Amino acid sequence: MDIIISNASDKPIYDQIVSQMKALILTGELGEGQQLPSIRALAGDLRISVITTKRAYAELELQGFIETVPGKGSFVAGGNLELLREERLRHIEELLVQAVDEARGANVGIPELHDMLDLIAESDD
Repeated sequence: MDIIISNASDKPIYDQIVSQMKALILTGELGEGQQLPSIRALAGDLRISVITTKRAYAELELQGFIETVPGKGSFVAGGNLELLREERLRHIEELLVQAVDEARGANVGIPELHDMLDLIAESDD
């Protein structure tokens, strides 16, 4: 599991961990039931505070991405495919809002934006 912390980022360190772990779970790189590194181990690997790592794990647990079993560790949560799908849909919606805002700023109409999206989708086939 590769987590990269950037001190130059405007995002807090715990948020960088949360984002990257969510991405690993959403892409399937971290599978259901897979054990995560202990809070102390991850903090040591990343050379950050245990408190920061604990906050990231708490946020991931609050969002339903991981489950913590006292005395055993933290694991990728199972049975939450709908939650993962919703998370991805929300992200796609954010990207589409950005695209519409950019298009409006460039005086590109919605029909033209639809055409662009269709072309992009067809080119990936």
